Amino acid sequence: MPFKFNADGTIAVDAEKKMPIFIHANGTEAPFDADTTVANISKLNGEAKGHRERAEAAEAKLKTFDGIEDGVAALAALNTVKSLSVGDLKTAAQVKEIQDAAAKTAQEQVAAQAKASAQQLQELTSTLDKRTAELNNHMIGGGFASSKLFNKDAKHPSQLHIPPEMAKAYFGNNFKVEDGKVVPYDANGSKIFSPTRPGEIADFDEGLTQLVAACPFKDQILASSGASGGGASGGGGGAGGKKEMGRTAFFAMDPAGQAAAIKAGTVVTD
Repeated sequence: MPFKFNADGTIAVDAEKKMPIFIHANGTEAPFDADTTVANISKLNGEAKGHRERAEAAEAKLKTFDGIEDGVAALAALNTVKSLSVGDLKTAAQVKEIQDAAAKTAQEQVAAQAKASAQQLQELTSTLDKRTAELNNHMIGGGFASSKLFNKDAKHPSQLHIPPEMAKAYFGNNFKVEDGKVVPYDANGSKIFSPTRPGEIADFDEGLTQLVAACPFKDQILASSGASGGGASGGGGGAGGKKEMGRTAFFAMDPAGQAAAIKAGTVVTD
């Protein structure tokens, strides 16, 4: 997600609205309003439910007309038959011929209408699924962008020294949006629960903290404690022999490449 960064690598925050600044594809900048995003997702979920319910009702109604292709022609045929008197019919074969022609026409038209309705329903479902996926991805990205674990000024035992985008590239698939909320999952596909609120699902930072703690290379992504002495790493380029990569080069890679860079212990620099 293209959020704006300050020179020190922290997320830029709008001074008036106190929200992270998001950079749109056209280069414009705007505050990222997580509450509004959640509200939009809830609204779209409601609309999707309404569309599905109407589609199911339409399908149930169509089933009552199985075997009839053209409802208009069928009705016209019935009215014609009702208006005929016994004296107007020459033979039983003529009646059967009228009925067969009416039924065939009705079946053809109903089939065409059913096909058009099914195609429209498929297109609508595809559009709603795509929009929901985009909003969910936007919401999860917002969780990384606004996480306190990336705030260099905050004192947190699980402080991270990698960019939010880098963390999202590796841990993003461990978060899902359910009922308008971001829910963290561990590597086994189980929901992560809060360590301080027994029985409740962990919030974003709690979930990310536990995911980092279970990561085999957590020491490479946790921020330095600032310790000094014989066991501390010295300053300057290499950072204990770890590979360094510029921020621009890192963000030029796709998510898979970014995740591979994290595994390799790459340190992103300005």
